[in-house]
Parts: sequence; C-alpha cells; structure tokens
Amino acid sequence: MIDMSARVIGLFVSQGGVPKLPIDSLEVKKSGCLGDKQNDLKHHGGINKAVCILQNCIIEELQRKGHPITPGSTGENILIDGCEIGEICPGTIIKFEDLVIEITQDAPPCKTISESFKENQFNLISHKKYPNYTRWYGKVLQEGNITVDEKFELIS
Repeated sequence: MIDMSARVIGLFVSQGGVPKLPIDSLEVKKSGCLGDKQNDLKHHGGINKAVCILQNCIIEELQRKGHPITPGSTGENILIDGCEIGEICPGTIIKFEDLVIEITQDAPPCKTISESFKENQFNLISHKKYPNYTRWYGKVLQEGNITVDEKFELIS
C-alpha cells in the first residue's frame, strides 16, 4: 500500500557538477537520468549509480543546524519525503508510478558539494560517519517518467 505522504519533492539535473537544477518531470533510463551528466565517471553514474536519491528531512535537519544546503545542491536527482530515516538501505526498492529503482549503495560525498555545508563539512552526509544522513545511489529496474508530487512506495 502506498503511503499517501510519501512523495517526490523535487527532481534535478545538470550538465555536470552541482548544483543540479530543478525540473518538473524526469525520464529515467537504465543508463541514468535524461538531461543529467556527471563530470567524474569514475565515481558517479553507470548502471548501479544511475540515479541519486536524498530524503528531504535530511536537508531540513541540516538547514536547522545552519548549513546552506538546498534541494539539488548535493547532486541528488530525486528528492523524496514521507519515509523515515533508516527505511532506505541497499536492496530497498522504490516503486513510483512508472519507474522502479533498487537502492544499490550509499553515495559518498566529495568536496564538490562543500558549499552546501558551513565550514565545508560535506562529510556530514557520509554514510560511514553519519548513517542517518545518507544520499543513495540506485539502479533502474523499470525505466519510466517521474514527476514532482508523484507518490511512491518502499518495498524491502
């Protein structure tokens, strides 16, 4: 059953680097998000890192602590809301209306997102150091389109 509060808050792409810019809808293929490009293909992109997902509650908590993080500023493609911290982990499947993604791993932070944090503390979203503040990479099980405000379901 889909939790009616679980929804897409934002969608983001860029032609390389951060911040990623907001869009209303996104077409996601097994190879990644159309209109999105990664500059560092050694660490980003590919089949198992086709999409980057972040929970909105993480942004809100970091903003409360004074960090200048904003939606899209840490390189996420999909910003979601309505699920608890800790509900997402490798193997979790996120089912949107058309699109289905399987979480493959955490997305380790790098210095390119340091401007999103006071005193360049980009390691605050390191899963190894702070497991509750994690961006996630996912692979696409079913290609599809996704829109802002679209509902989703987590399947463990």
